[in-house]
Order: sequence, then structure tokens, then C-alpha cells
Amino acid sequence: MKRNGMRPARRIGMAQFAVVLAGLAVLLLAGLWLSLNSGYTRLAFGDVIQALLRQRPGDPTIIMWGIRLPRIVLAMLVGAGLAASGAIMQGVSQNALADPGILGVNAGAGLGVVVYVTLFYGKVQLAPVHALPVAAFLGAAAAALTVFALARKRMRITPTRLLLVGMATGAGISAAMLLFTHRMDAYSYDLVKVWMSGSIWGANWRYVAAAGLWVALLLPAAIYRAGRMNVLNMGDELATGVGLAVQRERLILLLLGVGLASSGVAVAGTISFVGLIGPHLARRFVGHNYRFVLPTAACFGALLVLLADTIGRTVVQPTEIPVGIVVAAIGGPYFLYLLFYQR
Repeated sequence: MKRNGMRPARRIGMAQFAVVLAGLAVLLLAGLWLSLNSGYTRLAFGDVIQALLRQRPGDPTIIMWGIRLPRIVLAMLVGAGLAASGAIMQGVSQNALADPGILGVNAGAGLGVVVYVTLFYGKVQLAPVHALPVAAFLGAAAAALTVFALARKRMRITPTRLLLVGMATGAGISAAMLLFTHRMDAYSYDLVKVWMSGSIWGANWRYVAAAGLWVALLLPAAIYRAGRMNVLNMGDELATGVGLAVQRERLILLLLGVGLASSGVAVAGTISFVGLIGPHLARRFVGHNYRFVLPTAACFGALLVLLADTIGRTVVQPTEIPVGIVVAAIGGPYFLYLLFYQR
């Protein structure tokens, strides 16, 4: 029997899970190599190897370590964080269509970043890049708590109500973001305009460190609590019966999901649908045990954003298509398919 579109868990062994992760690791390495060799400036195979080993100082090494590698690593971190966040939110809400973008969490994180850029960016000296995830987290947490509070009716959250409230909240937050942009100077406005389209064109190692710290801390914490999420999906009565503090666990998991989404939005803008597609692909391969779903979804998300960014910067050279637009072109039809399928 389905619960809010979520199917009952099927069991797979650790060996199968390891095979899936190994396959995803191979695909990620292949995607990384493809991305390293893609771009406006073509590099020969030998140049790529020597640049990676820093054996030849000059343009190839600068392109590899100063431009492409930080962008590739950032794309993978953003994808992993957004997909893991989507898996958490689908588990917490017991709604297979939940996603940080659809539920207004990405919009809330975006508003936090826009407010920060409007008030402080360029005016403070203490690591402004590292403050971006904090600003995004505050905005995303406020949006998530608002959506879940408004969607609750008689202590229950239905999938349709959650989606409608999330979309309405996201639309309201997006309108507020537009109001803030009118107060910006030309430099800040150009920065936010590119960022809002979901772009990682300006990636550098400072942005990698800012996002990587959050993903490195929050993703293991979420996997550690995955067993509690499995219990929550059995129903509130059973979870309470085995001694689980249901509301407290939901809040902790929700904040972990918000933090993972915020880390990506802060450095790459509002990229939707990654948190929807990643968990669904993960459940097709590893079932519904969240100890397996979370790391698998993170890998699928990293692969999706990496390939989308590679496509975006190679299809219409020398210009680029923001990764958010490429992902939306894939995720929009997939969301409609899931919407009708779940119905």
C-alpha cells in the first residue's frame, strides 16, 4: 500500500548497494574526465594529464586548476547537496514529489542571499563568500518552516496541500527578491541576475570551500539519522510506539535538508528539480532504505549537475547556458510525468 505516493520499502543487500555505488563512481569519473576535456579552449590528452599533475606551468595548468577543476568540484557538491536535501524532504513529508525548489526552500535561500548581497556584500571584509551559506540557510529555514506549518491540517500534511503551499510561498518569495534587486547597485545587480539563473560560471576554490564544508558536515549527519527516517515512514503511531520523538526528529531532519539545499543555492543559485530527480533514481536502484537512498541520491545529483554544466558550456560556445536552465529542461517534463504517475 502506498502512503502519500511513497511505496513500501523493498530490501536490497549491502553487496547490491556497493555495486550501485561503484557504478556511480565510474560514471562520475567519466563525467569528470569529459568535463575536463570540454570547453572553449581545447586541451590535448597529454596537456590534461600534465596540467593535473602540475608538470607543465602555463596556460593548460591555469585553465585546469584555476577554472575547470573548481567548477567541476562545485557542480558535484551542489548536485549532491540538493539531491540529498530532496531525499530528506521526501522522507520527512512522506511525499514523493517534494523537492527544495518546488517547496519554496530554494526561493527562501535565494532571498537570504539577495538580502545579504544588498546589505553587506562588498562592504565587509570577513570572508563574505563563507557567509553566503549562512544567509541562505536562514532564509531557507524560514521558508521551510512556513510551508510545513501552513500545509499542516489536522496534524496531517497531504501531498496536494504541500505542493500548493510550497509553490505559493515560492512565488511570494520570488516577488520579494525582485523588490530587493531594485535597491542594488549595478555590480550587485549583475551578480544576482546571473546567480538567480542557476549558474556556476564564477566558481573558484573559495566557493568550493564554502559549499564543501556544509556538505561534508551535514550529509554524514543525515545518513547517520537515516534509520530514524525509515521509522518515521512507517507511520507516526508506530514511530511513537518504539520510542521515537516524532516531531523533534522531523525538525532535525528538516533542518539538515534545508542546510544541504542552502549550501548549493548559496554558491550556484536556484537550481530546481535536482532534489526531485536524484532521490527517484536512487530508489529505483537501491529501494527505499534511506541508509542507501541518501548516498545514492547524492551521487546521482552530483552526476546530473556535472553533466548539465558540461552541456551548458559546450552546446553554444563561446557563450554558456546556465546549468539551472539545462536542469529545468530535463526536470520539468520529469516532474509532470511523476505528477500524473502519482495521481
